[in-house]
Amino acid sequence: QVQVVESGGGSVQAGGSLRLSCTVTGLNFDDYAIGWFRQVPGKEREGVATVSWSGVSLVYAPSVKGRFTISRDNTKNRVDLQMNSLIHEDTGTYICVVEGGDETESFGGYEFGIWGQGTQVTVSS
Repeated sequence: QVQVVESGGGSVQAGGSLRLSCTVTGLNFDDYAIGWFRQVPGKEREGVATVSWSGVSLVYAPSVKGRFTISRDNTKNRVDLQMNSLIHEDTGTYICVVEGGDETESFGGYEFGIWGQGTQVTVSS
């Protein structure tokens, strides 16, 4: 049974920082790319960042590039998303997703289909 669990969400003021974490169990973690998506009510879900199985190849949405950093520690089955210089438009539910599955969404050259429940990020301005 694969479990994808996010943590680290919260409320911050514009210009502040948050670090989100995603822990995955039930699979061989370092075989899979990991991504972060975000969902805002009334808008389509969008890809935010991806990291390859090795942690070497990183992809970012243009809206977050230069402000967010995705990384992974394969010894801990964990992916982090460091978010700096946050703006109000970053508000949303951030969802960690693992490569694979039958019904997938494409982002960053991967097919993602194993979803977490999400963690809320709110940026006030």
